[in-house]
Order: sequence, then C-alpha cells, then structure tokens
Amino acid sequence: MKEPLTTEQLLQGLKHYRRIARQDMLRAPETPHPDAFLKHAESRREVYVALGTYAESHATEDVVAHALALYRQLPFATGTPEHEHPDLKGRENALENFFLLVGLDPKTRREARSKRPKLQNPAPTG
Repeated sequence: MKEPLTTEQLLQGLKHYRRIARQDMLRAPETPHPDAFLKHAESRREVYVALGTYAESHATEDVVAHALALYRQLPFATGTPEHEHPDLKGRENALENFFLLVGLDPKTRREARSKRPKLQNPAPTG
C-alpha cells in the first residue's frame, strides 16, 4: 500500500465517490435497466457512507482492514447478466473503488477476492 491517507483525505475521497453514486442514481431512468442501475448506485453509496462513518472513529489501516473483511464476505455475482444482482455488484464496485482510493496492493485484493463465497442462487420457481 502506498503512503496511508489521512482520515481527512479518506473522507474526502469517499465523499467524492458518494457524489458520483448520487449522480448515477439521478440518471438511472435514462438507462436500459433503470431499476438495476438505481440499485447498483444506491448500494455503492451505502458502502461509501458506511466506510465514511467507520473512518470517523478508526485509523485508515483499520478502515482498510474492515473494507477487506466486507469484501471477503461478499458473494461473487460476476458472470451473471448485467441487470442481475445489482446490490452485490454495486457493493463489490464500491469496495474495489475504495481499494483504488487507498492504493491497496493488488496482491492483497486478489487474496481477499479468492476467499469470497460463491453466489447461492435460489432454486428456480415454476
């Protein structure tokens, strides 16, 4: 990881990401899958808010460790149709954006990614 960000820098970065997610929420109706796009943006924003709240009372290294723990718990939704599982994909995207923000070592991210559970699809109905 590069030089750790200060709490203020971390909060500023998260605020920037929240603004982008908010803009995406507003433009959701213009997309091919408005409900999925909206949910994706809302999920990203929720992650940024939660990480920002956590960062207000924890050191940057602790926030990164917390984000890695959240990432390891997140089921894989990769490979599913674009509009499916927007909540999972939004959280994944938000955490990966956060890792870019803090300059997390790609190897550390890959190791966390390899520990993520497979998506448990409910049995088809009908």
